[in-house]
Parts: sequence; structure tokens; C-alpha cells
Amino acid sequence: MQRYYFAMLAVPLALGLSGCNKAQQSRPAGAGAFAVPVSVTKATRESIPTEVRVVGTAAASSVVQIKSQVSGELLAVEFQEGQNVAKGDLLFRIDPRSYQEALRQAEAAAARDRAQVAQARAALARDEAQAKYADTDASRFADLQKEGLASKSQSDQSRAGADVARESAKATQAAIEAANAALQSDEAAIASARLNLSYCEIHAPMAGRAGNLLVHPGNLVKANDIPLVVINQVTPIFVDFNVPEEHLPAIRRLSAARRLPIRAFSPDEANRSAEGYLAVVDNAVDAATGTIHLKGSFDNKEGLLWPGQFVNIALTLDSIENATVVPSVAVQSGQQGRFVYVVKADNKAELRLVTAGYSFGERIVIEKGLAPGETVVTDGYLMLAPGAPVRLVDAAKLETGPL
Repeated sequence: MQRYYFAMLAVPLALGLSGCNKAQQSRPAGAGAFAVPVSVTKATRESIPTEVRVVGTAAASSVVQIKSQVSGELLAVEFQEGQNVAKGDLLFRIDPRSYQEALRQAEAAAARDRAQVAQARAALARDEAQAKYADTDASRFADLQKEGLASKSQSDQSRAGADVARESAKATQAAIEAANAALQSDEAAIASARLNLSYCEIHAPMAGRAGNLLVHPGNLVKANDIPLVVINQVTPIFVDFNVPEEHLPAIRRLSAARRLPIRAFSPDEANRSAEGYLAVVDNAVDAATGTIHLKGSFDNKEGLLWPGQFVNIALTLDSIENATVVPSVAVQSGQQGRFVYVVKADNKAELRLVTAGYSFGERIVIEKGLAPGETVVTDGYLMLAPGAPVRLVDAAKLETGPL
């Protein structure tokens, strides 16, 4: 029984050894160790723009609080909350009846004073004619007195009549001036009444987006009181952000020669960006934070940016010429520093220590240790060791499961 038992054990052992021998015979000669499947890419030579990346806050380029300039009942609202309005669009109507009455009174007063002016001018013409006749009469009596045909009292009486006529004309002229002054006051009152009447219709002073309605129809509004609505101008729009003061010399030097481009990314739409430029550099560094406040301007035609929204800012400064660039995932960190796996011509992996520099997006600049055109591993490096053979596969195949 023992001999039979050991014989039964020997059969599968022999079969296993036979399978191993066949597997070894089927492996190609010189294949060596197991080839690690990896995905790779080549290092490229590029001109890379250097950027400062911070978080900023979007702000409307102009904010207007719409207030009434007259008092009265708010009759109607001529827009929808949250809609875009154009410059000059009618927003509100205020009860105009009291201002229409004030205009009619001012126009009536002006008409009365115009009549008084006309009456005074007619009186002046009469007085001037009488004064002219009196002067002629006085001259005639003076000549008759010289010839002895009229007495001195008659001559003096005619002269006095001429003087009275002239003074009467002067008084009438003064009345005309007073009437003209009253007429000018009435015309000013008319202009004021018309202006107040025009304020009964409130129009948008600029293009923008209307906010929530703050006063509803039927309420009494007062002149220069609470806002009725707030309009934000969002095209263009500003973005406020701070950068470390160490970048200030480069920003000042470069912005003096050209507009520095800015990209703004919405946190929930990282694949879309708004293009703008640096518009304002603050006049002082914040000593408490060691930063300088900057403001970017964006045309925002697509409406990507919204007032009060936090956005990621990329301020482009200078550029790195002929830089060696690889994907960021190709660069790993070890005890000796940062490294990449380079695939040599014999399809073996070589661990290469590198000096990594500026990173942007999903790529990074290699300052030292790698040349453009060399092949680096981007996926599958967890199973690699220096000198290990590799097998090149697509990254998509590595993600789907075992090969």
C-alpha cells in the first residue's frame, strides 16, 4: 500500500516537471526575465511660457445702484430680474402726475411774464415817442424865447415836460428788465419741472445684468433713497488676485513693454478658460502678506466669469526657450531625488536621476538629466527595476486590466 501511495504521488510531480521543461523550451532564446508592460512617450523640446498660478476673485467692471431722483409711487417695473439690459432701456415708471402739474404751473407763469414783457415794451415805445415829442417841443419853445415870441416860463415848462418823458421811458425800460428776469426764472422752473418729469422714467445708465428687484410696484419711493435694483457690468469683467512680491520686478519690467496675458479657469470647467490681460498693478506691496495686488481685464463675451466667483488665474510672464519637456506622471521621487525611467534601444529600463524645473498643466520641464527625443515611461513603472526588460503597450490597455 505504501509503495502504491508513493507511486501515485510521483505521477503528477513528473507531469509538472515535464510542463516546466516544455515552457522553458517554448520561451525564445535570450528572452531572460519577464518583460514589464509599460506605456511611454518621448521627451520634447519646446518653448514654454512661465506662469504664475494663483486664485482670484471676479468682480464686475462697473456696479451701478439704480435709485430714484424724485419721490412718488412706483407704478411699474419694465424688466425681468436677472436679465441683461442695454444702455437706455426703460427700467421703472414713477407716478408723474404731480410733476406734470408743476410743469403746467411753470409754463403758465412763463406765459404771464411774457405778456408783461410785451406790455412793458409797448409802454416803452409810447414813452420814447412822448419823450421825443417833448424834446422837439422844448427846442421849439427855446427858439421862440430867443426871438422873444415865448416867455421863459413856457420854455422851462416844455423843457420839464421833456425831462419827465425821458424819465418815464427809463422807468418803463427797468420794468421790462424786471419782467425779463421773472421770465428767465419761469423758464428755469420749466426746465426743472421737465427734468423732474423725465426722472419719472428711470432708464439703464449702462449695459449690464440686472440683479434682484429691491422695491416692488405700489411702494412709495423717495429721492436718492434705497436702491431699486443693482446693475453689474460683466462685459468686460475684472479679476482681482495677489501674487508674491518676488514676481513684482518681472511684472513691472515685462508689463512696461507689452500687455501680459492672463487666463482664468472656472473651478468646475477646467477645460475652458477666459483670455484677458493684466490691467492694473497696485501702487504698494501689502507688507502684512508680502503680496502685490493685481487686476486682470477680460472681455468675457462667453459669460464664463461671474462677479464674486473664485477662479484659477494663470499670469504668463516670460518663456523658457528650448526646454526639455515630459509629462508630469513620468517624474517620480525616490531616496536619491527625482527620477525617470528611460527605455533604451535594447528595450531595457534605465533609472535616470533628473532635475525637474517649472511645471505647467500636466507637463514639467526637465532642466538636467534628460535629452529631447529620449523615451520615458509614463505608466507601468511600479513594476520596473533598473535594467528590467520592458514591453511597450498603449496606456489604454494598461488601464483595462491584465495583459
